[in-house]
Amino acid sequence: MIMFEEMSKHPSGWLSGQGEESMVVLSSRVRLARNLSGVAFPSAAGSDTKEKVVGYFESARSHSDKLSQGTLVKAGELSQLDKEFLVERHLMSPTFMQDDGFGALYVGENEQVAIMINEEDHFRIQALAPGLNASKALQLAGEYDNEIGKYLELDYDPDFGFLTACPTNVGTGMRASVLIHLPGLVITKDIEKVISKITKMGVVVRGFYGEGTDVLGNLFQISNQTTLGISEKEILDMITGVAKSIIEDEAAARQRLMDEASNQIVDKIWRAYGILKFARVLTSEEVMNLLSAVRLGVAMGIIDFINIPLINEILLLSQPAHIQKYLAEEMNPDRRDVVRAEIVRTKLQQSQN
Repeated sequence: MIMFEEMSKHPSGWLSGQGEESMVVLSSRVRLARNLSGVAFPSAAGSDTKEKVVGYFESARSHSDKLSQGTLVKAGELSQLDKEFLVERHLMSPTFMQDDGFGALYVGENEQVAIMINEEDHFRIQALAPGLNASKALQLAGEYDNEIGKYLELDYDPDFGFLTACPTNVGTGMRASVLIHLPGLVITKDIEKVISKITKMGVVVRGFYGEGTDVLGNLFQISNQTTLGISEKEILDMITGVAKSIIEDEAAARQRLMDEASNQIVDKIWRAYGILKFARVLTSEEVMNLLSAVRLGVAMGIIDFINIPLINEILLLSQPAHIQKYLAEEMNPDRRDVVRAEIVRTKLQQSQN
């Protein structure tokens, strides 16, 4: 779609590099699971019911000034490349990418809010905010949740709260998470110890694209496990508290590296920058790992001529679907690796002009 090619030219709002603890935390996300009263969950619904759910949302959108400002695309209108692009942009889950064609995706202005329709639940309302700011993400998600609730009756039980397709989401229906960069803990091999500690605090650790995905570039998603018997504020306080604890652990690991192996760490950072600046072939995984080292260098003051927003822009633009959308050309992996290296070199050169 042409709109996605245009989107690829601009970084997502949640990667602005602003917000609290932005040197370590890329973004905060809140997702609300909501369902329509009296309508079968998507997993048990036929195509007619799913089409009706999309129609109900379209009707609400036609009456709402807020909802009408965003863009709605039907899953059946999306190519495989479109879906991969949206997953890379964190607007669509990998699960939703396998949609049977009867879902839809709503994207708000500046991409800070997205609503998946007919994923596991009728509505998955997601809001993203840069840095450590889950409260801002909840505020954004809540605004769209309230707007939908003005026009559609949501499935809510006085005793259990919001009813969801998966029992683990019943209650608030809320998942809060932070995307956090932890190279120090990975290099010192303390990451497993920290993960074990925070898991006992009621959080789960996932990869770069969420549930069922790998950790790339030392980027981890930390999110709450419990949604029932706990308030939205308690979830926010817990996630924020855990994130701050991890940030302290990461700071200690970085200091330890500088105290015990400063030459090796500084060399690792400059080698990573050198490869990014001069390489002619780069895989997406290589870029993620090299950018991790450069991000560490910027955060530690070792590199002072690159900023976090540029690192975030390169991180997103170097993903496979983004490269193809950016140049409006479908490419095989070998071609992408060459083009990726060229784009990275160009972006780094521009930063020094």
